[in-house]
Amino acid sequence: MTRAIRVWLRALAVAWTTAAAQPLGLPPVPVPKDNPQTAAKVALGRKLFFDRRLSFNGTMSCAMCHVPEQGFTSNELATPLGFEGRSLRRNAPTVLNVAYHPLLFHDGREHTLETQVWGPLLAANEMANPSVGHVIARLRALPDYRGAFERAFDGRGATMETIGQALAAYQRSLLAGDSRFDRWRYGGEAGALTEVEQAGFRLFVGKARCAVCHTVGERTALFSDFGFHNSGVGWRRAYGAPERIRVELAPGVVTEIAARALDAVSERPQPDLGRFEVTLDPADRWAYKTPSLRNVALTAPYMHDGSLATLEDVVAFYDAGGVDNPGKSRLLAPLGLTAAERAALAAFLRSLTSRDIGRIVAGARASGNAYR
Repeated sequence: MTRAIRVWLRALAVAWTTAAAQPLGLPPVPVPKDNPQTAAKVALGRKLFFDRRLSFNGTMSCAMCHVPEQGFTSNELATPLGFEGRSLRRNAPTVLNVAYHPLLFHDGREHTLETQVWGPLLAANEMANPSVGHVIARLRALPDYRGAFERAFDGRGATMETIGQALAAYQRSLLAGDSRFDRWRYGGEAGALTEVEQAGFRLFVGKARCAVCHTVGERTALFSDFGFHNSGVGWRRAYGAPERIRVELAPGVVTEIAARALDAVSERPQPDLGRFEVTLDPADRWAYKTPSLRNVALTAPYMHDGSLATLEDVVAFYDAGGVDNPGKSRLLAPLGLTAAERAALAAFLRSLTSRDIGRIVAGARASGNAYR
């Protein structure tokens, strides 16, 4: 059992209650006792999530990196653009099913959704607010928020705590299970998966060893151990930069340019040591959190740096055993998959898309927020 899971279970035992219902294939949702879910909190959090006025210059919202129609991530960019077009150093992770994550961000530096929200709000290259007080003062001055926090929080206005709680409540409502896989494995629908997809699942839990980190239970599956592993992607970014870089000029229009030419007109990439930046443990260099694979077909590009464009690329990467480096996870080794097996694995991964995704997206866009 990983340290992250032990921390999560300890928190559940001490301070959390359980939501009443969840989609097929998902476990009960952990909800903190001091922030129970209510419709008013979720609605307020949704408004905040889409409100560009929460950034310093009124141009950036949470939803601009976590786009509902793109699996609540960003499909066009390996790493998103933040405040005034500044490049961020990591891929935007989906917030679908983020309620289940014991630790947040790719490096696990935050412990709750309530506190996590302040990272992007205050980061100079994301929403760039100069202080917590600045955000609070701005919200209190906006007429369309007048009374909204008080109604959602029993008379309490906009504070650091209630802003975090509202955004957390909305994100906890983004539950996306009930995929074709769930209906096949947990719902008893024998025909919900094709024969190829079923073969892909057998590979997933068998020869391909995906389920060692992307765990699958008997009654539910989060498809993650929520641990931190070095697959070599971070090491390659630091030490194995390519001489030529693939650039998408427009949808479907791709070219390659010399890396040196791009460096001449670009901001230098920021160093990224992964989990090490949180723990300062040398064993954690270039280790990143195992993402859930639910709805993975919607959330390209992949890996913490967005360096793999397709599911086929991801399967090929792990088939090759990742990228060798001194700290690479011992769980990774070449798999020797055939072309048919790689195709079956990719087909299985596409079966993990929630049947409810259209409803979730429509609900997000129905917020009535004029500042989206």
